[in-house]
Amino acid sequence: MAGSVQFDLVSPERRLASVSATEVQIPGADGDLTAMAGHAPTITTLRPGILKALSSEGAKSYVVTGGFAEISATGVSVLAERAVPVEEANAALFDALIAEARDAAAAAEDKDAADKLVSDMLALRASVGQ
Repeated sequence: MAGSVQFDLVSPERRLASVSATEVQIPGADGDLTAMAGHAPTITTLRPGILKALSSEGAKSYVVTGGFAEISATGVSVLAERAVPVEEANAALFDALIAEARDAAAAAEDKDAADKLVSDMLALRASVGQ
């Protein structure tokens, strides 16, 4: 595939993707970004959001809760804290993620960051329609 990057997505539970993609849309902690062939080397942390890979097989979207993305001119490697294909995401999953975020916020010293995490989880749930 001309103008493609090797995209790999793994979580502690499993490998979710390993495809040649034309672009990968990433929910970076400092804002959304799109990685394509020729991208400058970058490492970013992820915020809760939707990660999308476009390939010859079509678009595939994943719910991610955090982690890291390493981007180079020829590849995108994402190590996610948690990741599931959007079609596998359900209300029970989001209830558990939001409860965990609220528990972490209650115990956190940095209340602003903890509140942002809860807010990001609620926005992620709304974006998936759960």
